[in-house]
Amino acid sequence: MRVRTHIKAGEFTAVSAAAETNGHGRASVGLNGAGWLDLGRLGPALWREAQPWLDYPMPRFRDAKRVHRPAPTTPTFERADRALQAFAKRWVDPLFGESGDHHLAALGLPVDETAVNPREKYINRHLMIALLTTGATVAGTTIAPPLLVVGALGTLFMTIMPAQNAYYFLTERRKLTTALATTLATVGAWLGGYYLAAALGGVLYQASEKLLFTSQNRARQSLVSVFGQQPRSAWVLVDGVEVEVPFDQVQVGDIAVVQAGQVIPVDGTIVRGVATIDQHALTGEAQPVERGVGDPVLATTVVLTGAIQVRVEKAGQATTAAEIAHIFNEVDSYQLSVQAKATDFGDQAVLPTLIISGLAWPLLGANSAVALLRLPLGSSLRLTAPITLLNYLNILAREGVLVKDGRSLELLAQVDTIVFDKTGTLTLEQPHVAQVHTVEGWSAEAVLALAATAEQRQSHPIARAIMTAAHEQSLPLAAIDDAHYAVGFGIQVHTPITGHFVEGQVIRVGSGRFMAMEGLTLPVNLADVQATCAAQGHSVVLVAVGEQVVGALELHATVRPEAQNLIQSLHARGLTLYILSGDQEAPTQRLAHELGMDHYRANVLPEGKAAVIQELQAQGRKVCFVGDGINDAIALKTAQVSVSLRGATTIAMDAAQIVLMDQSLDQFGRLLDVATDLEATQERGFTLTKGMRVALLGGVVLFSYDILWSLVIMWSSTVAGLLNATRSVRKYETRLSEEQRANPTGEQNA
Repeated sequence: MRVRTHIKAGEFTAVSAAAETNGHGRASVGLNGAGWLDLGRLGPALWREAQPWLDYPMPRFRDAKRVHRPAPTTPTFERADRALQAFAKRWVDPLFGESGDHHLAALGLPVDETAVNPREKYINRHLMIALLTTGATVAGTTIAPPLLVVGALGTLFMTIMPAQNAYYFLTERRKLTTALATTLATVGAWLGGYYLAAALGGVLYQASEKLLFTSQNRARQSLVSVFGQQPRSAWVLVDGVEVEVPFDQVQVGDIAVVQAGQVIPVDGTIVRGVATIDQHALTGEAQPVERGVGDPVLATTVVLTGAIQVRVEKAGQATTAAEIAHIFNEVDSYQLSVQAKATDFGDQAVLPTLIISGLAWPLLGANSAVALLRLPLGSSLRLTAPITLLNYLNILAREGVLVKDGRSLELLAQVDTIVFDKTGTLTLEQPHVAQVHTVEGWSAEAVLALAATAEQRQSHPIARAIMTAAHEQSLPLAAIDDAHYAVGFGIQVHTPITGHFVEGQVIRVGSGRFMAMEGLTLPVNLADVQATCAAQGHSVVLVAVGEQVVGALELHATVRPEAQNLIQSLHARGLTLYILSGDQEAPTQRLAHELGMDHYRANVLPEGKAAVIQELQAQGRKVCFVGDGINDAIALKTAQVSVSLRGATTIAMDAAQIVLMDQSLDQFGRLLDVATDLEATQERGFTLTKGMRVALLGGVVLFSYDILWSLVIMWSSTVAGLLNATRSVRKYETRLSEEQRANPTGEQNA
């Protein structure tokens, strides 16, 4: 009888198995017919099983010379790995704080309980093997000496990866790294009989890797969630009926319906309804805002009261919130560069460490020499440097500041010159009515009321400025029958018989060219006003009733209310301040003097702004440019650091490295504080590491401390680095609590 037995790779039979050999050769697997183990088959089988465990998916190997290709898995490996990952998820992950799943579930997003990041799987495997190695070593040194063999194999396994790393950099890049010192320290501790120290060193290293991954992942999710997450579905109008559709099926042009308590799923414009909207998470505005027909709204903001219908202009991954989430995910590249900087700091100490350790061997003994191999302490900085950066990005996110390039925070701390664009940055888009000029027989109130009557249905900045001035004086406005608007020139309206200031007349409001087009002549005094304002860079809006020009409104740029205090605080920091403007000399000079700026340049073309920045850089200055217009894009790209305001032109926001989401300069001072604090925290981290090196060296040389002392120092360095990295968060939380206590009414909207 012939029996066909299926045997998987890595499994072998306990008895002789029949095999089809056609009379030639031995059985293909298991024991051969003579009962001897077929080593030719067993070796490759064991190697196939071992390969996935030895896989080393580090980014540094993913270059042109050496592209990482994951090792093929086997059924045995997959079963063991599933069990290991499940154990780690249940028993180990809670030790490192809340899991990423917790944050996703809190946001109402779907959670895949079985999904584990490939990098996290790798870390979990090595952490669990390190723990098993430590357990076997403890048992081997106390009750079961044969288990020391298991401990030795586990220690060897944990040494392979840093050894491979060290070998690669030594042979390919001719560079000594901390991986070499780590490998020698682990092997030396084992050979010196410090089995437990060698095993604990592996546990500490893998625990640090786990903490680094968990902290980065959680911080990244926090950054994205600060600016909101997309809903799973949306309500849209289909043939006049509200229909719930999956979020990814919403298209540009659809009409989305949003009720009180719901999240707005798209970027768009309100076409029906009025609502109070909480935009704090996205823009940083402390108070809810009222929005009605014609007003723009943003995805992930919340409707508090009312109901609106929104014409979809951006949906899905095109929305502002989705773009922000994408930007935060892209910050990984800078985290790696920060991590590389910390790694280089440790690598620089490797050669001196090897020399000191070599000298200590004959003078102090092998024990001291091995202990001194821990001197670089590179792993603690490699762990804490990225966490520090993410903590500060989280702080700025909560403050309503979007950092698109983490390098800009480091550069901002070195800036000594701030260059501001004038229009739209130091001034608001909406001007204000500074003075009303009239002809004989007309009052300023009457002229302003006429202008407001004509502009009451318009939404452009000049119309809003006129309406604001009229409302401040509580002026009555006449009804209008119809209106004709000449784009860029002016507006003509007709009033009914029941008008307040005129009855059945035509009101014209606009520029001097518009009045000329309408066949109207300016009185001498108003012509003089127009000429004077043109020379000073102010706008003039003329008002006519019937066939007579009766007055003129003089409009000035409105300085941002926060600008004065900001300029004073920047001067207190010792910074040099410039204004660049394409505007005329007089208004630019007046604004510079009003705000107390150090320098100004007027009549500057877009390419001229970049030339001024290059000129300052040639003088050795570190420049931060703050702008918001299309004509600022070149300058934003030229400066070392560039800042724009949300609500600026798209090209300006794309060009800027940092965006102030609350559409004001209020957060600029806080941004500088955070940049300075980040630099101080990073320097403090390096200083702590240097101090720990001195403690390790002094303890070994002066007090003959052993290898366990090096582990104590290594762990202490990591803990001190983490405390330093989280210091900023603790300080921020304390300040936030104090502000909330000082302003209880704002607590609800914070």
